[in-house]
Amino acid sequence: MIKPSKLLLANLPTPIMVPEGLSYSRAHTKLYIKRDDFTGFEMSGNKVRKLEYALKQGIESGAEVFITCGGIQSNHARATAAAAARLGKRTHLVLKGEPKDPEGNYFLDILFGAKVTFISEEAYVSRRNEIMEEIKRRYEEQDCKGYVLPEGASNGIGMYGYFQAFEEILEQEKEMGVTFDAICVTDGSGGTYAGLYAANEYYESKKKIIGFNIYDKNADGRKRVGDIIREGMELAEFGKEISMDQVCIAYDYVGDGYGVASDEVIAFIAKTARETGMVLDPVYTGKAMHGMITEINRENPLLYGNVLFIHTGGEFGTFPHKDRFI
Repeated sequence: MIKPSKLLLANLPTPIMVPEGLSYSRAHTKLYIKRDDFTGFEMSGNKVRKLEYALKQGIESGAEVFITCGGIQSNHARATAAAAARLGKRTHLVLKGEPKDPEGNYFLDILFGAKVTFISEEAYVSRRNEIMEEIKRRYEEQDCKGYVLPEGASNGIGMYGYFQAFEEILEQEKEMGVTFDAICVTDGSGGTYAGLYAANEYYESKKKIIGFNIYDKNADGRKRVGDIIREGMELAEFGKEISMDQVCIAYDYVGDGYGVASDEVIAFIAKTARETGMVLDPVYTGKAMHGMITEINRENPLLYGNVLFIHTGGEFGTFPHKDRFI
């Protein structure tokens, strides 16, 4: 299979570690963590892997401004703004909510020179793509070509970021002499999960790919992942069908919604930081890893054996919640 071409933005490969200090392993589970929060600093986290493919496509189309969307503490929005600045391009972000004092990712958006348009949550849910296309039209009326990236760069081209990450994991298994039985990851807009799942099926690796949704407990994850994979398959010669029968996404740890962390999750993040030196965030990895550890402690058979958790970054999103940790 010939995958789409990409930029080189991330520091790869990222290391796989056994968490020291606080032991999360149990008699039936040995836990490993892939540190995709080490992909860089300004562009840290999982988003840069997807952006390597998506922004390459945008540049090849002649784009001068990248237009995308997210919450006010969106890691994807921040990573897009940082990558665009590095590439000498402009960014226009459509963010959900009201303007606030710049903190965390939102502060970095501004620092990287992004133009920001705020819209209501209702408009974000129902019209964000339409709004981004309208912004693109306005730029093009000024002879400035735009390129729209969906939320999280979770589309067919962005999927290849974590298809390639899965290939990276296969090589690391050989180097480490370890075979992972399950790979766990935060699931939000679906692109990261889709890439891992598609690669697992393509290489017939028979691993369990388990997503912990932090976004919407009512989402149809199977359909969303399937749509992204089918779109991605059109960009490369897969040579085989990808079954959706093994999609496994847990919705029990969404809590009260996107960006809302319970006291239990906050306490888990603080304990993990104190005892391992690893920072999780309240929006993404904190919820997902808390969910995974809860299921390991419940002896969920899906999490027996060697389990790899992918730390997808998000540390900047911890700063706006600092009062809950002090």
